[in-house]
Amino acid sequence: MRALVTGGAGFIGSHLADRLVADGHQVTAVDDLSHGRAANLASAAASGRCELVKLDLTDPDLLAVVRSAEPDAIFHLSAQIDVRVSVADPLRDVTANVVGTVAVLEAARRAGVPKVVFASSVAIFGPPSRLPVHERTPTRPLSPYAASKLAAEQYLRQYHDLHGMDTTSLVLSNTYGPRQDPHGEAGVVAIFANAMLAGQPTRVFGQGANVRDYVYVADVVDAFIRAADPGGPGAGRTAGKRFVIGTGVGVTDVELHREVARAAGGAPEPEFAPPRLGDLPAMVVDSSAAAEVLGWRPRTSLAEGLALTVKAMRET
Repeated sequence: MRALVTGGAGFIGSHLADRLVADGHQVTAVDDLSHGRAANLASAAASGRCELVKLDLTDPDLLAVVRSAEPDAIFHLSAQIDVRVSVADPLRDVTANVVGTVAVLEAARRAGVPKVVFASSVAIFGPPSRLPVHERTPTRPLSPYAASKLAAEQYLRQYHDLHGMDTTSLVLSNTYGPRQDPHGEAGVVAIFANAMLAGQPTRVFGQGANVRDYVYVADVVDAFIRAADPGGPGAGRTAGKRFVIGTGVGVTDVELHREVARAAGGAPEPEFAPPRLGDLPAMVVDSSAAAEVLGWRPRTSLAEGLALTVKAMRET
């Protein structure tokens, strides 16, 4: 397979590039390097089967890049992911997440790309009235970031309905693992681990009772691969669909802190800070549809994933 990965030098995108190369595929990684790092693709590039193209998705040259790559599938992971940035600068957020997505879809349509898989977020559900959330849970985005992700999903569905394009959205719960930015909004595991390894204090917000569903990056990558595989168990059953990806296991902030400290070899108890406005009290997902259609299940326990994450951070 020839694959194009937007956001390919980022956290999840670079792991996806590694997996595609390991499986023998050819990869074109497109990234403007505003947050991604070329070093994340060092291993994939060394194989000779991964090329990095520095480009903003709204650049008119995107179509030429897609046509040159001739991908069998586009994995669209490039995004503005910081909720705080989206609130402070919603125009920047919508440009990256909605205009960028439409640019990818239009380039894919004009270049005849048969498959597009999109990285969405559980933020689209807002504060759910019932847990766990699933594909049919009503959406209630509370931030510009969440609204932009939902709008991007709607454009994928529209391109499927109007143009017959095979599009699939994967709604990701809290993804963690090596290469996650410890200074990013979505990187609480990396934030905890980075501070603990440096002997710095850590903090949790409120009473540390907020609950999240943490899924390891390699398992998320496997979901992307399965969603794009025309010969896999989901063949003919993924077009125009949304699949929720997570473990189904809720972990409180305090429990997560304790588990990261165990993986890091110990750390003091966290400081407690006032709760943050807009934080959801709980988010846990039901991935049974992904199991049924894609044959996907999370394979990495939280303890194992945290150990792998901390080990990688120690080595960098």
